[in-house]
Amino acid sequence: MNWEESTRQKMLHLKLPTDPRWVNIAEMQIEDILTDHAYCEQKAASSCISLILRFFDLPELVDTLTPIVSEEWGHFERVLEQIRKRELRFGEPRKDEYVTRLQGFVKKGGNRWQQLTEILLLNALIEARSCERFKLLSKNIQDKELQSFYYELMISEAGHYVTFIELARKYQDPEKVNSRWQEWLVFEAEVLQEIGLRGDRMH
Repeated sequence: MNWEESTRQKMLHLKLPTDPRWVNIAEMQIEDILTDHAYCEQKAASSCISLILRFFDLPELVDTLTPIVSEEWGHFERVLEQIRKRELRFGEPRKDEYVTRLQGFVKKGGNRWQQLTEILLLNALIEARSCERFKLLSKNIQDKELQSFYYELMISEAGHYVTFIELARKYQDPEKVNSRWQEWLVFEAEVLQEIGLRGDRMH
């Protein structure tokens, strides 16, 4: 079974596909895209570290997320390498409206397991959308090296997405997780619809 078949079985199920024109716009602003991507990888590593520090007493979660921290930081380094070798500028971080909007959807209160579920589903959704965008880049961007680069990262993001979902189902009733996941998917589609087509950001 190849990774695409596996991913379909695990259900990305994003409600709103990215407009195919995004790749063309992104390619014209590749310096911005690579810079934004680098910061996305840094934030992904930081998010996993925060989960480890907050839920240090859950051995399986700690042991599962620790290698993801290393992998995400490795991705940051590799994106930075792509920037440097093209003699592009690594710019300053910008406000991430997409992630900020998703963070606002996180339910406040509830017990510890409900809070954990919300954070895991937030991370899963960001990974799922990243996977979808990386796939578009790997298939459509003209730069052959970046095609291979994003194909490799696409596989990695798919694995992270599945990991976050499976962890959520471990610590919370799977039916409740699935129901809440559908709410997240609907909300994320609404956010993207409102933000519109932006070629200078990964999300």
